Amino acid sequence: MKVAILGIDGYIGWALALRLLRNGHEVVGVDSLYTRKRVEEVHSGSITPILDINKRIDEASKFFGGKINYYQGDVNDPEFIYHVIGKELPDSIVHLAEQRSAPYSMIGLRQARETLIQNMGGTINLVYAMKDLVPKAHLLKLGTMGEYGTPNIDIPEGFFEIEYNGRKDTLPFPKFAGSWYHWSKVHDSNNLMFANRLWGLRITDVMQGVVYGTRTKEISDSGLYTRFDIDEVWGTALNRFCVQAVLGMPITAYGRGDQRRGFLSLEDSIACLMLGLEKPAGENEYRVYNQFDEHYSINEIAEFVKDGGEKILNKEIEISHVPNPRLEKEQHYYNPEHKKLRELGYKPARNLREDVNDIISDVQKFSENARKYRDRVAPKTIWRESAGFLN
Repeated sequence: MKVAILGIDGYIGWALALRLLRNGHEVVGVDSLYTRKRVEEVHSGSITPILDINKRIDEASKFFGGKINYYQGDVNDPEFIYHVIGKELPDSIVHLAEQRSAPYSMIGLRQARETLIQNMGGTINLVYAMKDLVPKAHLLKLGTMGEYGTPNIDIPEGFFEIEYNGRKDTLPFPKFAGSWYHWSKVHDSNNLMFANRLWGLRITDVMQGVVYGTRTKEISDSGLYTRFDIDEVWGTALNRFCVQAVLGMPITAYGRGDQRRGFLSLEDSIACLMLGLEKPAGENEYRVYNQFDEHYSINEIAEFVKDGGEKILNKEIEISHVPNPRLEKEQHYYNPEHKKLRELGYKPARNLREDVNDIISDVQKFSENARKYRDRVAPKTIWRESAGFLN
């Protein structure tokens, strides 16, 4: 199978490329190096060592065999994406090439516009290119569980049955996004549904939870790390907590810490994406998967890091609470479904407690890099203070 990965240089894209190479698939890589540029913009960087894009691709090909045909360019440029898709004619396309940070989208008007235009523009370019050039190809698009928000009812996988004024229908579940980034993903999902209805494109829309971890089997074997960001804009809460534990800083939970989110390991994320590729959507099918293993509160995550860190680092770790910079419910009901991937055969291989220990060990290994960015961990992006045009 020939798979085009849009966003191959990213956290998930790189790990997926290594798995595809190992399994003997042909890989086409596309990236504008957007994340590298934007992380530098906030004076931060990956604490795991990541090579120059051409070097990491060469090293991956040497270690796993096969070849990655790499194209550097922006999916928001229609001529570029038409060129790549037309030249390579992939069987499947994995779309990861989007601005991925909720905090970045909330810095100000420029970042909000950039997020909405970049993400929606790239997706609409892609579905048109597929319609014109590879109408039978399968698109696997990475969305986010954050599209749903935190409604006070159970969250289905994409669609639900509703009765209103005596009539019934199956409709897309309402979305309650909490940042411009998450709204860009909502708009993507709407556009993908319409592209499927309009042209019959085969689409899998993955609502993924928070992904954690520094390793997959391929990364452990080759030492070809994927990126690991720790700052308040690009790093997840779990990433920040692990770095704070290693550097002797208090673990800082936002607000009351009762916010709940779905989580899964990087290893399991890649396994799920591989399943989605190997068992693609059928002809004319648009399907939605909720991709996570368990959901935890921020307080529970902080406790996992504290427990693992105290054992590994042999020191006491403090948990503190800071004012929540985000606009979100501090306490809420949270019960999303996640059955469809398991019905395809997915079985989790990792768990969060286990991976926390590995993350802390790797952060400790690269603690010099972590120290360089320690002043970028504390929250500085405040949702309600997002800068306007005149700021």
